[in-house]
Amino acid sequence: MPTSTLTTRGQTTIPKPIREALGLQPGDRVEFTLHGDRVLLRRAGADLSALDGMLDRSGQDPVAIEDMNKAIEKATSGDSGVFETGSEAKTGNDHDRS
Repeated sequence: MPTSTLTTRGQTTIPKPIREALGLQPGDRVEFTLHGDRVLLRRAGADLSALDGMLDRSGQDPVAIEDMNKAIEKATSGDSGVFETGSEAKTGNDHDRS
């Protein structure tokens, strides 16, 4: 079992096999959970920095929900003509959506 020494500043190094097993890289955050006399160490949340700007629509007009629904219906009616909404199945030919 890997071990580590606590410094006078309360810091320690996570042993390499543990870092590798968790996929930890420098700068990653970790989370500690106390369970009695044991501590659970795990990667803290997902790193979402790679998603920054992915949904940026600056300079573009908003899209109406009706237009989104039409685009979804058009895209899903191409293959089998069947898609599910909730618990009921609809076919691409079912245009009566009351």
